[in-house]
Amino acid sequence: METLRTPESRFENLPGFPFAPQYTEVPDGDGGTLRMHHVDEGDADAPIVLCMHGQPTWSYLYRHMIPLLTGSGLRVLAPDLVGYGRSDKPTRLEDYSYQRQVDWTTAWLKANDVRGATFFGQDWGGLIGLRVVAENPERFDRVAIANTGLPVPQPLPEAVIAEIKRFRNEDPTPSLPEVMQALGNPDKKPFPQVFAYWQKWCWESEDLPVGLAVTGTLDGRAASPEETAAYDAPFPDPSYKMGPRAMPSQVPTLPGDPSEEANMAAWSVFEKWEKPFLTAFTNNDAVSGGGELVFQARVPGAAGQPHQHIDGGGHFLQEGRAEVLSEILAQFVKAD
Repeated sequence: METLRTPESRFENLPGFPFAPQYTEVPDGDGGTLRMHHVDEGDADAPIVLCMHGQPTWSYLYRHMIPLLTGSGLRVLAPDLVGYGRSDKPTRLEDYSYQRQVDWTTAWLKANDVRGATFFGQDWGGLIGLRVVAENPERFDRVAIANTGLPVPQPLPEAVIAEIKRFRNEDPTPSLPEVMQALGNPDKKPFPQVFAYWQKWCWESEDLPVGLAVTGTLDGRAASPEETAAYDAPFPDPSYKMGPRAMPSQVPTLPGDPSEEANMAAWSVFEKWEKPFLTAFTNNDAVSGGGELVFQARVPGAAGQPHQHIDGGGHFLQEGRAEVLSEILAQFVKAD
């Protein structure tokens, strides 16, 4: 597997991110290795909160929360997924899959012997992290999620499936305004049909505007140009961007998609999960809105928990609602 490694100079003097890098080698699945980066802050003996980012962000997303959580007496581990941040970046779109991200993250988890952790995931951090938790339950004491899911394709009319496939294979690449309009879903189309706009735009945009895709959609605070540049820092040129481009298309939205069976197996674990399970979704996320209800209904450990419906914050609530989210997580860990 051919990979790229972002020069360390790209990460110098990033605003609000003074944390020392930590690195772990994991098998790439093709006979080689990949280097994964993570942040490790707080007392080494403190309770661990494992914070996982999604697409197209990296551990920089947690820069506001890390000092708040460590100040509450917690230890924060925040890895960068392969293809993101300071982690290595395979160079082909086809190098990335849902299963590979689960495998790489699991290898990182075991190499660092993470135990007794509270998992927190948002966006793809939840999709991947929940699979990791389900396959390694003995390493986690509790789970908290925000603006994420564990998707399993739902039945759709054949005509809708055919139209989604036709759109993805034949239509021109949508513009970002067209993507945002579709995600607003004024026509109330099925989610897979709406999400196909994001999948197609990411897959086909050779120079995906990562920083703008993050900071241009924030709710609750305005990002500085330097912060937008920090989200672009891992990607010196388009050849480094295959991870952010590829991963949306790995979400299993249609029957028979890869990882459908693996996600169903993970659900079978969570339907018996008795450990504490907390949701803290925002009330204005166009992608995951209402997704917390299925976890509250199906996970036994979610019963009786102080689930939170956060006012505002948009999709990337770690940016606009860092204080309230950090307090929710700190109280969740200390409740036992």
